[in-house]
Amino acid sequence: MEKFQTVSGVAAPMPLVNIDTDMIIPKQFLKTIKRTGLGANLFDEMRFNRDGTEVTDFVLNKPAYREAEILVAGDNFGCGSSREHAPWALGDFGIKVVISTSFADIFYNNCFKNGILPVVLPKEAVDVLMEDAERGSNARITVNLEDQTVSATDGTEFKFEVDAFKKHCLLNGLDDIGLTLQKAASIDSFEVGYAAQAPWV
Repeated sequence: MEKFQTVSGVAAPMPLVNIDTDMIIPKQFLKTIKRTGLGANLFDEMRFNRDGTEVTDFVLNKPAYREAEILVAGDNFGCGSSREHAPWALGDFGIKVVISTSFADIFYNNCFKNGILPVVLPKEAVDVLMEDAERGSNARITVNLEDQTVSATDGTEFKFEVDAFKKHCLLNGLDDIGLTLQKAASIDSFEVGYAAQAPWV
């Protein structure tokens, strides 16, 4: 997992509330256990018509937002079923930060395990950032995990809270496997000792 520190760029505004995981990545795309390739179907039913052509007025199909790394979303983002494919799809598309007033718990935790920072801010702050994001390529939002700040184009800064352990993992690029590998020496030592004590195992 890549280390996360600062993301600065165009943010895509998605003011819809209750964007659930089936909207993020529809169920027909859950057949894979690979974390790559799902970005092509992110928000599939909103991004594409039935014939496969793009819905031109969907935000991520607009030229200004095609390479957005930040989403500014409505309340209760990531609700619905607890599919890890949702953050996989967001990450594969290139989204590194989602800003909202609230997230579904499982989705929120899955984001950290997959290199995405979910930022919770008060409605007043999200409204400011949503308005900023609607300005397209003329606006740039900056998210600094180390300082725990989100800055709008005009320099207005908002502080956010994040669990210290989750912050540590993102800053150091540690997913569950990475955390385990930090203890590799201790694991190896245990296995050697255990094999000596119980050679029949």
